[in-house]
Amino acid sequence: MTNLTVEQSGRPAELLLVEDNYGDVLLTQEAFRSAKIRNNLTIAVDGEEAMAVLRKQGRHVDQPTPDLILLDLNLPRMDGREVLKAIKGDAALHAIPIIVLTSSSAETDILRSYELMASGYIVKPVTFDRLKDVVGLIESFWFTVVVLPSVATVEQANAS
Repeated sequence: MTNLTVEQSGRPAELLLVEDNYGDVLLTQEAFRSAKIRNNLTIAVDGEEAMAVLRKQGRHVDQPTPDLILLDLNLPRMDGREVLKAIKGDAALHAIPIIVLTSSSAETDILRSYELMASGYIVKPVTFDRLKDVVGLIESFWFTVVVLPSVATVEQANAS
């Protein structure tokens, strides 16, 4: 299917959350559960695991290609800036939109993320209700308004 939003395609949205803080993972999972759009949320706890998921390596060989990546900046082993640079520098992955979702409101982090081609930058909300609002806005915009490349197209590029 071409020129359809994720919602119009009738399939669940595939999301990759790259987050090492277990509490933030649980809150984000709960916020996505409360959203109206069907979604599959995959969790990577550090940058190296995120790249393994995206490159379908090891135990992630059958992992679907995400429609959208939510990326924390402060990660162990491979930080979010390195992940962002690796994804945007990989011809098979660079079309996947990446939203930086982090606690940092530092101007240098914001600027650097956009220089590395982040699609957006969101400072993590302080309250759960605000996080639910943000998740709803992310899903509404990225999955009901924006037309993304199909997962099949991205996976075909990955196989090349």
